[in-house]
Amino acid sequence: MMSLTRGRVRAKGDYWISRFALASYLLLIVVPTCTGFLPNFWSRVLTLSWDSHTHQYITEQAIVNITLETLRSVNEHQHTEHSQAKEQMELGRGFWRAVGEVVKSNAAMDFLSSTRSDPVYHFDSERVDSAIAMLRQFWAQTLLSLRAKEYQRARHSLGQLLHSLQDFYSHSNWVEMGQRSIYLHLLQPDEPAFPVAKDDTPTCMECFSATCRGNLLPRVTGLKQHSPLLTTGYFSTYPSKPHGKCSHGGILDSSRHKGAKGGINKDSTSPIFSPHHYLHFDAAKLASKATLAVLKDLRDTVSQTSFLRLFSVKQPPALVIVMDTTGSMFEEITAARRRALSIIQSRSGQPGTFLLVPFHDPDVGPVYETDDPEQFMQHMENLTALGGGDEPEMCLSAIQLALTHSPPLSEIFVFTDASPKDSHLIDAVKALTLERQSKVTFLITEDPSHETDSGGRRGGRGRRETLSPGRFSLYSDLSSVSGGLAVFTSNADIHRVSAIVDDITAPDKVTLLHVESDADSTSSHSFSVDVAVKTVTLHLSGNLTHYNLISPAGHSQSSLNKMGPLAELERFEGLHRISLLSPIEPGRWILQARAVGHLTFNVIGDSTVDFLYYFATVANDTHPGLSRMEGNPIAGVPTFLVVAITGLAPEEEVSFSHVTLLGANGESLQQVQLNSSSSSSSSSSVQEELVGRMDSVPRVPFCVRLTGRDGRGNTLERASTEMVQPTHVHIQVLSFPRLVPGHSTVVRFDVQNHGPARLFDLSAGDDRGYLHQRGPHSFPVADRGSIRDQVNLHTPATAGAGETVTLTLTVRAQGSPDSNYAVVYLTVVPPDPDMSPPSCSTTRVESSCPTPPPQQCSISSWSVSLAVADRGRSGLAFLQLRQGEGVLALFQSPTLTQDNVVEEEAEPSSSGQINHTQVERTAQANHHHTARLEKGDDPLDVSEWMKGSPQPLWVRYTSSCCSPRAQVLVWDAAGNMRRCHLSSPQQRVLRTDEITEMSNGAGKTILDSWVLLPLLAGLLSTSLHCAFWSVGL
Repeated sequence: MMSLTRGRVRAKGDYWISRFALASYLLLIVVPTCTGFLPNFWSRVLTLSWDSHTHQYITEQAIVNITLETLRSVNEHQHTEHSQAKEQMELGRGFWRAVGEVVKSNAAMDFLSSTRSDPVYHFDSERVDSAIAMLRQFWAQTLLSLRAKEYQRARHSLGQLLHSLQDFYSHSNWVEMGQRSIYLHLLQPDEPAFPVAKDDTPTCMECFSATCRGNLLPRVTGLKQHSPLLTTGYFSTYPSKPHGKCSHGGILDSSRHKGAKGGINKDSTSPIFSPHHYLHFDAAKLASKATLAVLKDLRDTVSQTSFLRLFSVKQPPALVIVMDTTGSMFEEITAARRRALSIIQSRSGQPGTFLLVPFHDPDVGPVYETDDPEQFMQHMENLTALGGGDEPEMCLSAIQLALTHSPPLSEIFVFTDASPKDSHLIDAVKALTLERQSKVTFLITEDPSHETDSGGRRGGRGRRETLSPGRFSLYSDLSSVSGGLAVFTSNADIHRVSAIVDDITAPDKVTLLHVESDADSTSSHSFSVDVAVKTVTLHLSGNLTHYNLISPAGHSQSSLNKMGPLAELERFEGLHRISLLSPIEPGRWILQARAVGHLTFNVIGDSTVDFLYYFATVANDTHPGLSRMEGNPIAGVPTFLVVAITGLAPEEEVSFSHVTLLGANGESLQQVQLNSSSSSSSSSSVQEELVGRMDSVPRVPFCVRLTGRDGRGNTLERASTEMVQPTHVHIQVLSFPRLVPGHSTVVRFDVQNHGPARLFDLSAGDDRGYLHQRGPHSFPVADRGSIRDQVNLHTPATAGAGETVTLTLTVRAQGSPDSNYAVVYLTVVPPDPDMSPPSCSTTRVESSCPTPPPQQCSISSWSVSLAVADRGRSGLAFLQLRQGEGVLALFQSPTLTQDNVVEEEAEPSSSGQINHTQVERTAQANHHHTARLEKGDDPLDVSEWMKGSPQPLWVRYTSSCCSPRAQVLVWDAAGNMRRCHLSSPQQRVLRTDEITEMSNGAGKTILDSWVLLPLLAGLLSTSLHCAFWSVGL
């Protein structure tokens, strides 16, 4: 039984975890393993190092901290006072889903066969230069995806970047060199680089114990008058470790037996696995600082708004409408407009994700995607019901477009009266709905049993053939798999039926029950209401003839009248909407219903408390940990179910005990007990996760229901709606290549058969038409065997940098329901990207500030003149004053930087503020002034000023001595950024060996000497420290 006290999950007993950890440990000692910090919380179980900091913890903690810092900056004018726990709770379910994607990508570097043993991805085997180049590629790819608003792909490359960056501090001798600041050169080419030990340079001495202290040679640590050299540990047998080099070390590294024996990794606090375990927390601290710095720089580069969108922070549910626009759809289009307007008005016109995909035959799209509700309504107003043709229509193609363009966890609403013409896409569309955990709900204005063989249909859609009563079965199947609804209604009722769009897309909606019934008999289902639930709405889709609602106290309501003692009923063709009356009694409610044909029960409530889950297996190939399963789980084999609780307020007392796997009709298939992912004193993840072990995955489709108790002892239940499809076949993608315009590339994958020998059909599709071959092809796979295959893509020369290609692979056993899928996101990158930073050089420094500064600092001032230029091919793009209380003036001529105008510097007023009018007047007098900036101003677009000009942009910063530091950010058009740190001359009296933390909170430090970058010979030296962060730190 798990207890969650004040929003925190704690274990009352983790006996089975301890037993499993011991068994796993005995297994691990015979399996070669290499880690760079431990991948996730389960790694700490496997290595018996409960207090180790994992990749998961470091990444989650940094993302949460920078996100909250960004929110406070955005909302500083609102003066809201919340504890950090309360702020964290309000981030939303979408936020934790997005963070989970970054964490998954991070951990996958240790699990994927293409990356887990490659030293370049982990800073192993002294492959430092290659690893740095890879880091910078990840940064460039993250920026490209973000600028193209491909947020899911950006999260993937960001996770890869953070993994390798964090590994550096665990695998190298950076900590042992005595460094207490992050290594800026990793992602900043202009920062000083430490030399790497050559292949023939010994780096370690012999160590014959589990703990290796002082086993690094003085020549690599900088002792005994040696200049320090960087080294990283060699792992296992590839590449072969030269004699005298350091090993990764630990019981799982076979290279530790080869001289020099021992190792230097700091992955964990366990001496069994980490010879330098005593430095683990030092390495983790630096890895955390570096992670914070990357995230802060990413935010500064793409804007606060884009950064918050990257992590889906407090994003209301996306409104995604797929609309049939043929001539018979006038009423449906009108109803969709009204619903969209109602939702936008209920959100007070706030920005969100709005997506519209029109379709008919043969055209699909275009996709209208916007954050602006007014623009979305304009798109809706422009829809017209015209023409069309014979049924069927290209509905599945439109849904596929909606899935690839909408964020995960979306609710997609399809308005149509025609069956699908493109039924061959059903497997790919199902795969996308499951991978993105999005629901598809159909509002169909047609009786599925209706048949006719020629024109005469209302609205004018003619028919050439008799229509099958089962022609809408694919819609019903897709809505069932995704957890949506298929509502068959009429034109007369479509306006009222579409109210479910408002219900489902309202913020903080959770599912209490989602089941189906196919029998023409009475069915009975129950759902629990806890104190966290504010409102409850029931949707019954089908031909309902009778219902009986029973409250926890035993009161009942059984008529089909509009109003009763327990609830209000609204009856439409194909849908009954039941709203429980307030106040809602907590406890277990029972709903008995009788219908003709298929009936779907969907019960939703208003609550922030929800959950996310995934399936995982223990990975022991090269890294110990839980590896998330891609696609559907394998039936009949042991699997772990990992659950993360979201939206729990810090004051709420809730316990969670188990999850139940429910069949399609609501029957219980299996109960899985939950245990905490960590001990009470450890820090495995910011978002506590519950773990359950399934001895065998059921062989039939199921959904997941989480069960616990609230603070008053009432049962608390939350349900997922998507139907998990267990199978006996699996696809594992082996490569994730970058796409280069004008070039072809290959995606390799394995198909693993967990059943008898048989034939399989493989289908591949992508959303941009880059595949060489799209049709299915067949191949045999032996009993419990596997086969390696590949698909080829050609990227046209016109492809835009940053575009994401969504590749869907589906495999199906012939003559069997066994199938599975893999979804791959590939990014288009330029063939020769601009990686060069803008330059930021000082031309003059003037100051009247005494040293040390007096109490009356406002009576004196200082100024710095800079020349800002782009060294690459992109050109300057933006400039911003990020810190400092002075004024930044921009000029297109160096006139104001010459000696004859230095005396015209603006003096502070008696209040200590710069006289802006004087700055303007001085600039105008010289006819060179372009603009001025203050702290808080948005980045200034300077691209048009500098277009085609080889000359630099001249900048002058002036401030009172009360504000001795400033920070200027400069971007080029490729997204490379330089931080220019300015300081008044008196700041140089600081001791040169003092490490000063930067006030931006991102973990960046000023090095122990000032970097002087004079542009013109003979000009004064300066305390400008220009830090280029074009690649992430």
